[in-house]
Amino acid sequence: MRTFSRVHRDRLATAAALLLPLAVAAALLPWRSSVPNTDMALLLVVTVVAVAADGNRTAGILAAISAAVWFDFFWTVPYERFTITRHTDIETTVLLLAVGAAVSELAARGRRARRVVVRDTAYLHAMRSTSAMVADGRDTREVVEQVQAQLVALLGLRAARFEQGRLIGRPPRLTDDGALVWGQVRWNIDEHGFPDEDVELLARSAGRTRGRFLLTPLAGSAPSLEARQVAVMLANHVGNALAHDTDRRGSEQPA
Repeated sequence: MRTFSRVHRDRLATAAALLLPLAVAAALLPWRSSVPNTDMALLLVVTVVAVAADGNRTAGILAAISAAVWFDFFWTVPYERFTITRHTDIETTVLLLAVGAAVSELAARGRRARRVVVRDTAYLHAMRSTSAMVADGRDTREVVEQVQAQLVALLGLRAARFEQGRLIGRPPRLTDDGALVWGQVRWNIDEHGFPDEDVELLARSAGRTRGRFLLTPLAGSAPSLEARQVAVMLANHVGNALAHDTDRRGSEQPA
């Protein structure tokens, strides 16, 4: 659903990039004799900003090109021809294209920075909420259930389940640094995505394995290195909770 929404939004942005500068340049033609074409160029920059702010880098650059083309066609002499004869009009057109491209790049960087902030805030919230549960001594099953849900959302999984006791088999393993090791091979998740089978994520505490999560990926899921490293830390919170639970049960046994 998110992918469909993003594709739909990108298509709308591309259509706006091609059509909005044309519509603005054509709509003001009745006032061409009284509106300086430099003012028109500024108005077209506004259309580029509007597209770039709500679209993507490609849409913003297309809008800048569209704005320069229709400025040339409608607002430079000779009119209604893709020809520019005056040196000042050439400079204005070049500046319009350059400013539009620069605005598109700045808007793209701004969106990327916002996404990083949102992502890091989500990571921090997941870590803090789980850490608080462990520190408060909440039931270990609650901690496991919360981390399972967090791992599914964080890594783009179909499911995640937790196992304790004797761990059977040697599935691909997500290591402490967020890499994936499959036998003797380091699997490139960024390039290939998760393998098409369950992936092991150990829950460890003080160097001891307390259990493991078996992660069932969605087809084609390729979570970032940062997401995988956060997943390792969440799993180790479960390891700490299990260690505390074991220590508590031991202290309650009669001497």
